Amino acid sequence: MDALKFDEQVCATCPTGDCLVKCQYMEFDADGARAEMLKIFRGEDSAVLKDCVTCYACEEYCRRGNHPFYLIVDRQEEKGMLTAPRPITNQWINMTTMQGKMMTGAIEDRAMSCCFIPQLAELAGGEIFKDYAWSFALGAEYMCPAVFLHFARKSIIRERLPQVIDNLARTGAQEVLCMHDECYGTYTSIAPAHGIDVPFKPIYYMDYLYERLLSMKDDLRPLGVKVAYQRPCSNRLIPEKHHLVRDILDLIGADLPDREYQDENALCCGEVPRVIHGLRFAEDIQHRNIDDMLETGAEYCVFNCPACQTTLSELVTKKGLKPIHLIDLCKMAIGEKGEEV
Repeated sequence: MDALKFDEQVCATCPTGDCLVKCQYMEFDADGARAEMLKIFRGEDSAVLKDCVTCYACEEYCRRGNHPFYLIVDRQEEKGMLTAPRPITNQWINMTTMQGKMMTGAIEDRAMSCCFIPQLAELAGGEIFKDYAWSFALGAEYMCPAVFLHFARKSIIRERLPQVIDNLARTGAQEVLCMHDECYGTYTSIAPAHGIDVPFKPIYYMDYLYERLLSMKDDLRPLGVKVAYQRPCSNRLIPEKHHLVRDILDLIGADLPDREYQDENALCCGEVPRVIHGLRFAEDIQHRNIDDMLETGAEYCVFNCPACQTTLSELVTKKGLKPIHLIDLCKMAIGEKGEEV
């Protein structure tokens, strides 16, 4: 895995400093943002390295494709900074170590990557995913290691990503359907940003989902419900795909009203900030986010990432919202799931 492709002059000549100016958790003007990013590039100390909540958003905010977040993570690790308590970081490293216990289905020319998340294999069933249901790849051997961005451990990504890519390539798959944003973002953002070739074609599951629903249009029942969407941090790595959420919701007859913490201004689920900055910090994020959802009159809180769903489901339920993954909402539209999901 090669060094990060980062151009100092891109930051020095940036007219907006949006990577930090738009940050939800720190305050900078354009001049301050440029100055801090150049300090980080030079390996100098910066408050950004300490205050970053690892929400990935600056990767989206940088319209010049210069990967500010990846640079921040590199410098945090170089300086030995812990973004999470050491036992939690070590737990993640240990529990995701490759041990030859992967599960692989009947893969031919295409595979469905479920990463290290069994819930994704469960979601990818039924009529919508019938062409992929038995071509799954699940386990640490197929797990994109992007989660270690949260822990300022790019070295783990450098060590494991080439092996994960090789493991998927060895299945013979020419196309890999990525059931998690983090996987698709790994192969289309992290890998190219570090000079890693990906020998198969990554396919984003929402692209597939949208096209599949279009082919089943005669079977769709417009849901006629109002929803709020919880955008995951990993979607920040692939902002060009964010429009698919609204496209899919429009197709199945679900209304997504505008709200403050949506799209570029989305707040994360709060789990990682809880680990980094403590319970009160995370609770403030979660309460503002959920209250904002409630003000729209939403009936459902729609999730994309299983980790976000695990973190927020109980909280949104207590507030009267029904937590549901986007795929299950689509299954409701074709009659495979009831409203009690």
